[in-house]
Amino acid sequence: MSTEIKTQVVVLGAGPAGYSAAFRAADLGLETVIVERYSTLGGVCLNVGCIPSKALLHVAKVIEEAKALAEHGIVFGEPKTDIDKIRTWKEKVITQLTGGLAGMAKGRKVKVVNGLGKFTGANTLEVEGENGKTVINFDNAIIAAGSRPIELPFIPHEDPRVWDSTDALELKTVPKRLLVMGGGIIVWKWVPCTMLWVQRSTWLKCSTRLSRLPTKTSLKSSPNASARNST
Repeated sequence: MSTEIKTQVVVLGAGPAGYSAAFRAADLGLETVIVERYSTLGGVCLNVGCIPSKALLHVAKVIEEAKALAEHGIVFGEPKTDIDKIRTWKEKVITQLTGGLAGMAKGRKVKVVNGLGKFTGANTLEVEGENGKTVINFDNAIIAAGSRPIELPFIPHEDPRVWDSTDALELKTVPKRLLVMGGGIIVWKWVPCTMLWVQRSTWLKCSTRLSRLPTKTSLKSSPNASARNST
């Protein structure tokens, strides 16, 4: 089944850049279509990046503050974490926010087409989705395709023990030991959370500098890498 639509503005990608651009275009009175490969708006940040990592950081902060209160005479029992409940709460936070974006798009009459989009002409975008093909004829296009985890050629990504950042934030399993490679924004937000349930984690980055340093860690440098151990 093939559908053809015409619009003034098409936005490829529904992350913070994409939906912000789409909403602004709609507010200015332009017919706007968002093309998003996944079923929800928000992109990496909202679905599998900043928001879920911040939710987990909140849990870590609450536990750390509860322990710190012992110095002021308020002593709690040893905190216990239920990974299943934490995961459910994290997903609830994401659902609430993505639902809010969907409502904002609907309120502005921004049409959302789900599927993988590719340009087939100077003013044509073809989208392959679950319900078939959609051909979008547009006057203007905004490309906000975002990013995805890189697959390093020397790592066996088919091994279930190898995670990317999305897998890590899903909390499907809890390893006793963890090696983290990379030093991007998602990593430095997520690594402190591992202190809640991982007995030992090692952070490895092929640089002597990190974008930001988590607390309660130590740095060991070598000519080719910097390692950060959390215990």
